[in-house]
Amino acid sequence: MRHDLVIHETDAARIDAVLERFLGDSSSAAVLLIDRSGEPLAIAGAARTLDTVSIAALAAGAFSSTAALARLLGESEFSVLFHEGLKESLHVSTVDDDAILLAIFDERTTVGMVRLFARDASQGLGAILVEARRRPRRTGVLAAPLTPEEARSAIRQRPA
Repeated sequence: MRHDLVIHETDAARIDAVLERFLGDSSSAAVLLIDRSGEPLAIAGAARTLDTVSIAALAAGAFSSTAALARLLGESEFSVLFHEGLKESLHVSTVDDDAILLAIFDERTTVGMVRLFARDASQGLGAILVEARRRPRRTGVLAAPLTPEEARSAIRQRPA
């Protein structure tokens, strides 16, 4: 798992456009782009009203746990998980080695439609993430985290 991904403003706008297009095409209610550890990277649709942190963490955990099942069957992983509920359903799919797409949908669409458009969205998102990962990271004073003393100094100097 790479933890050095830096999503710039232009990347975020492109990711948001892919997610919004996915929502419109698939008629899903919400969509989350999460990393494999469960950290939300981007959110669109009704997901803004949900506990997306918990949903992302639990979905990533479920996705990860099925990898053991896949290996028992001779697969490297299952690329898609589907959870059907009475009112809401989840479609969780691979974007790349580091990211997962999670769609929340209801009776307004079908799992087939969600799956079809999730595949397209995953390809678009994967391309954006590859570019972001290849971009050189900024180095120097502004790119480094603050030391504890720098943080204390900044807090003391902050205007009231």
